[in-house]
Amino acid sequence: MGTLILREVRANDLDACAAMIRESFMTVAKEFGLTPENCATNGAFLPLERLLNDFKNGNIMFGSFADGDRPVGFMQLRDKGEGVFSLEKLCVLPGYRHDGIGAVLLEKARTEAIRLGGHKIEIGIIEENTRLKDWYLLNGF
Repeated sequence: MGTLILREVRANDLDACAAMIRESFMTVAKEFGLTPENCATNGAFLPLERLLNDFKNGNIMFGSFADGDRPVGFMQLRDKGEGVFSLEKLCVLPGYRHDGIGAVLLEKARTEAIRLGGHKIEIGIIEENTRLKDWYLLNGF
């Protein structure tokens, strides 16, 4: 697998991160029949402009990078105010799944939310995605 580095996402990473997010979410989109027409906000259809806007708006973004600059995992936290954060776009490329990268990104989201005075993290998932739901439950959600 090589060396993985967890670090904050930089502006020059956004194009590669957007492509990685789309690839990561596409497996779920195919499994559940999601299309740009019936679920335009799903990460599988993420336009670079949306990620750029989130970055400019101060959303917290961390990635797991292979070989220094190739993103293989990603997470984003959006401050909703009053100590509540929304965890968005948590994903790992299919070839890197089941090696603990998602759990590391989830823990980073927790520590960042706490560091910023947060007391609650919200997530949104497809209810029928029991595999993902079970993973979040196993990790304290």
